[in-house]
Amino acid sequence: MARVALDAMGGDHAPDEIIAGGVAAAEAGHDVILVGEPSVIAGRLDALGSDLPVVAAGQVIEMDENPARAIREKTDSSIAVVARLVKTGEADAMVSAGSTGATLAAATVILRRAPGVLRPAVASIFPTPGSHTVVLDSGANPDCKPEHLVQFGIMGALVAELYLGVDHPRVGLLNIGEEENKGRELEKSAFALLASTDLNFIGNVEGRDLASDRADVFVTDGFTGNVLLKTTEGAVQFIVEFLQTALIKLPPEDLAVVTPVMAEVRQALDHEEHGGGHLLGTNGVVVIAHGSSSRIAIANAVAMASDGADRDLAGHVARRLGT
Repeated sequence: MARVALDAMGGDHAPDEIIAGGVAAAEAGHDVILVGEPSVIAGRLDALGSDLPVVAAGQVIEMDENPARAIREKTDSSIAVVARLVKTGEADAMVSAGSTGATLAAATVILRRAPGVLRPAVASIFPTPGSHTVVLDSGANPDCKPEHLVQFGIMGALVAELYLGVDHPRVGLLNIGEEENKGRELEKSAFALLASTDLNFIGNVEGRDLASDRADVFVTDGFTGNVLLKTTEGAVQFIVEFLQTALIKLPPEDLAVVTPVMAEVRQALDHEEHGGGHLLGTNGVVVIAHGSSSRIAIANAVAMASDGADRDLAGHVARRLGT
């Protein structure tokens, strides 16, 4: 069973929700190691009746700190310690809901990039009609070069193969129009490079195509991808709340029929059900959870990390890009 090192101190609701999520994941059968300030964690574990193992970390990297500098200076930070546990083999995967930049820095500096990888990228899986869609980069690299987007396409196709069971996944380049000459120089150059690969590149896709079954993989830079991610989450939340407000006006007998359907829809669209995104391209399995993660999201992020380790996700990426 894969051992997952969980950064107990990272996230908007740390440490309470993170620890509770770790305990929930352990109760579901996952092997979890909590990393953080032992005196802080111990009381929470006692209250939850849990005896999860704890590895001490005396520092925390705050959201407003410079990630690269913080990783160098705060060597005993919780995010640095979880990365070292993966590096030394004491854990098979790591999860953090803390600073994305700090997690990226820890993974890059401590675990190092896999051979052949230019830039690690975050792959998020969106629930979409017919199947799911892999979007990357969804936050690690605000500024990219065309060759980075090509590698994102390769890594995204791999995720679609492994997780969605798709043969020869359709890869689309996120743009402001379908025509080949649309977009910035980044997209125009990336279009030409992607078209020259053996990927099943279908050309440009638009943001609205995420609501269809147009492509299995959306490729974009981390700035645009993160905006897409958070806009979609906000839109889903608005629609669900709007429908709940409207449906509550129904007669009780009709409401009884509709409520289970709405619950199923909400669960399918809830980003917390997916836990977070895989940071691909480093020598280890890394899951970056949402900063606002609840215990449900953290438990699912641990499950995602454990699954990634079991599937040898990092090894697959290294072999695909290292050739």
